[in-house]
Amino acid sequence: MDNHVYMALGSNIGDRLQYLREAVKKLAEHEEILVVGTSSIYETAPVGYVQQNKFLNMVVHIRTSLSPFALLEVTQKIEHQLGRKRGIRWGPRTLDLDILLYNHENIETERLTIPHPRMTERAFVLVPLFELNADIRIPTMKRSIALIIDELPDKEGVRLWKQKSGGDVFALFEN
Repeated sequence: MDNHVYMALGSNIGDRLQYLREAVKKLAEHEEILVVGTSSIYETAPVGYVQQNKFLNMVVHIRTSLSPFALLEVTQKIEHQLGRKRGIRWGPRTLDLDILLYNHENIETERLTIPHPRMTERAFVLVPLFELNADIRIPTMKRSIALIIDELPDKEGVRLWKQKSGGDVFALFEN
């Protein structure tokens, strides 16, 4: 499991926490994925299509032996299993799993773009990513993640919803 990957998770329909919990569990249950770390959970206003509920967002760090495209298949399968319906672009969803970074690779195809093409515009992605790894570098950017976050106009809209307690990956989800 030599590949280091950061993924964003979001939910704004139904039991948002349970959808995040189930997604992390399904990732961890996959034989070729090791969940290394999870951020705290943040509540954020929707972006793009704004006539919808607030989101819960987080970032997970995984190690995997899967290729980026095989990992994309796994994430889309998890989204489908947890009731994701693709309708309105940036619309309401039970679960959204986005591959943000895959090692330090740049990939640009019709199916997949890494680094995620809009991640540097989204405080709800960068704030939890920074929490997990303040020293991470985004391959397409010359500035540090801290500087990028500092320049984002919507960073105040990213509110801590449930703080991760302790170093255990699943500490966030324990009762």
